[in-house]
Amino acid sequence: MVATPSTMLPLGTKAPSFSLPNVCTNQSIDLQTVDIHKGCLIAFVCNHCPYVIHLLDPLVRMSNEWVKKGIKVFLISSNDADKYPDDSPVKMRELAQKKQFQFPYLYDEDQSVALAYKAACTPDFFLFDSKLSLFYRGQFDDSRPSNQNEATGTELSSAVDSLLLNQPAPKIQKPSLGCNLKWKSGNEPEYFKPKR
Repeated sequence: MVATPSTMLPLGTKAPSFSLPNVCTNQSIDLQTVDIHKGCLIAFVCNHCPYVIHLLDPLVRMSNEWVKKGIKVFLISSNDADKYPDDSPVKMRELAQKKQFQFPYLYDEDQSVALAYKAACTPDFFLFDSKLSLFYRGQFDDSRPSNQNEATGTELSSAVDSLLLNQPAPKIQKPSLGCNLKWKSGNEPEYFKPKR
């Protein structure tokens, strides 16, 4: 398990478009055709990562509530499922059903979407406003599998609340931290490779 921080894409960045299959319905979702009424949360996660498992229950609970308030939520798994079979579409669908996702769980098989967002870790959160401009990127909260802090999602939820209330983006945004995204051979981006 390699603890990797998020790249912190510049605020204001427009959400890269994508078209990905929803493992729960086998239907493709095209971001460009989605009605982004109040905002959109895109989170790169996976099934097996201890960091994701640590916060998954509160994330799902909060995301289900955000959906009711008009925030579109998309969880995306981009891990190499050949090397990590727990992250396969079949296992993704099982998890989504077990945890009662009220939002899509998308599979980024060729990892092009993760590359477009400069995703680096699981979990990696990107909150966009109604015009799909990046409003918040960073951590769920300060809790980690290695500490005793309860996963409450205080930082991400505060950002969502600010967005819904048309308030400014949080001034302090700390990088998320998690397992490194499991790149397929040859797909490792420059921003992921260790600096020499």
